[in-house]
Amino acid sequence: MFEALGGDVLTVPVSGSAVLRGAGEWRPSGTPGFWVKPLLEDAEAGLRTWLMKSDPGATSALHSHDEIEQIYVLEGSFADGETTYGPGNYIVRAVGAPHLSTCQHGSLSLVVYCRQAEPKT
Repeated sequence: MFEALGGDVLTVPVSGSAVLRGAGEWRPSGTPGFWVKPLLEDAEAGLRTWLMKSDPGATSALHSHDEIEQIYVLEGSFADGETTYGPGNYIVRAVGAPHLSTCQHGSLSLVVYCRQAEPKT
């Protein structure tokens, strides 16, 4: 559903820090009514960090991700079929956890996707 978008985004620096100033324009996410500003996308590190906003009335279909999904709600609210989340709520979803999103009034969230660590042997 929400795939890596590429473009003017950061990757994890080899050393020191990297800075993205301005974070670019809002981009369509692939689901109508949901918009993203990619901040970091690094396939090798298994990380994606996005700002995501939803338009009032936006709804996504039931879906899951191949990564751990972390969401911190900054503004507004959204529901996932289980509960409604608002500013200050932090949600973590396991790899493959099915969910949907509905946004009656719109929302803005920081979303982080990360690859699940391989089990230690």
